[in-house]
Amino acid sequence: MSKFAKKRGKADPSISTASLPDIIFMLLFFFMVVTKMRDSELKVSVVTPFATELTKLEEKSLVNTIYIGRPSEKYKPVFGTKPRIQLNDKFARYGAEEADIRLFIEQFRTKVPESRRPQITSSLRVDGSVTMGVVADTKTALRKSGQLKVNYSAKRRPN
Repeated sequence: MSKFAKKRGKADPSISTASLPDIIFMLLFFFMVVTKMRDSELKVSVVTPFATELTKLEEKSLVNTIYIGRPSEKYKPVFGTKPRIQLNDKFARYGAEEADIRLFIEQFRTKVPESRRPQITSSLRVDGSVTMGVVADTKTALRKSGQLKVNYSAKRRPN
């Protein structure tokens, strides 16, 4: 008999994967709770025009979007076919667009800290077939409400 026992190769203990599904479901639940989906439904049809000189907006949290276009097929029986202004998830009242735009801008400003209010930008998403009169009226209402930073949304022109 031998005095010394033969040492067999010691295997490293394997990593337990029993808690892996728990971790994955916790991450999934976290992202489901934290993710913010689109907060407004697009009620007007907007096909933005093409442009060549584009700049990307820095902070999207400081941007309020105003949609201008003809009501989509779902809303044509109620709102007609004339171009309308959509603020968040509702249409501006016909004939009272200026007052509604002022209220929309003021409500947005109250949500933003006072130090960041000068950085607020209004982004106009305008359908290419809409006449400039509606856009000019919207810009006038923005100017009267003190919102001077205005952006026009457009798509990059294909080469």
